[in-house]
Amino acid sequence: SYTGENVELKAVADRYGAYLPINFMKRYSAEAIGNKFIRIFMKSSKLSAILSVTTNRKDIQSMDKILKITELTKSFKGQIAVNRISLSVERNSVYGLLGPNGAGKSTILKMIAGIFKPTSGRIEVDGHDWSRNDLKEIGALIENPPLYDNLTAYENLKVRTLALGLSDDRISEVLTAVQLTDTGKKKAGQFSLGMKQRLGIALALLGHPKLLILDEPTNGLDPIGIQDLRELIRSFSAKGITTILSSHILSEVEQIADHIGIISNGKLGYEGEVHKDADLERIFMEVVGSARGEG
Repeated sequence: SYTGENVELKAVADRYGAYLPINFMKRYSAEAIGNKFIRIFMKSSKLSAILSVTTNRKDIQSMDKILKITELTKSFKGQIAVNRISLSVERNSVYGLLGPNGAGKSTILKMIAGIFKPTSGRIEVDGHDWSRNDLKEIGALIENPPLYDNLTAYENLKVRTLALGLSDDRISEVLTAVQLTDTGKKKAGQFSLGMKQRLGIALALLGHPKLLILDEPTNGLDPIGIQDLRELIRSFSAKGITTILSSHILSEVEQIADHIGIISNGKLGYEGEVHKDADLERIFMEVVGSARGEG
């Protein structure tokens, strides 16, 4: 069994078990792991690709953060919409931005997606400062899906693949992923709202994104459409896609997200893992109430 700081070593062993025999983990303390682990196993090219050469345990703990935001601020004509937000998103997880309408959720997502330029602060993707090159690995569906109503699902995707230089095989892959393979010659303008949302997600998936941004994806959907979309979003983690989504509906975020950040009045009032026994409704009301009191 592992106690005290050796719990950290077990976490490393669970992730890199192929490289760390159990007797090694029991023998060395957490303090020694940096030097011994790197020195003994650095010759493995596979490990080198996974783990940077460092003895700082904080670096090991943060290596699974695909997105990190620090002191992010956005103002419009002197009005602050996002006020020094700091948060982080784990790789291959679903992160829910929760807050009332006008809290600043969409503004944060638009800055990550490159639609808005931050007034100040820092956005890091995969451990480096955000640049427009990162948009190649970011897919986004913000506000309404950008669809041509007079085209079929396949034709809508074909327009985008031509722009991205992708093969037609990718169209079939994303249609299968969002369960729209049986729409045939039906035009997108005739789709239900749920089908349009799924086609919008298919468009966002075309470029093989590592990070998928969804702004209020369940808005206006009926219960069946919400359930279908929820299952679709939950499936992305196993495919190597990290999802960050916004919502003002607490119950939906609870059922989809692994971690949540609660935002009100442009400020982050809470960030944490979603637990079944957590009273998120109480936390949500406290954050919103506190922000209104400050306003």
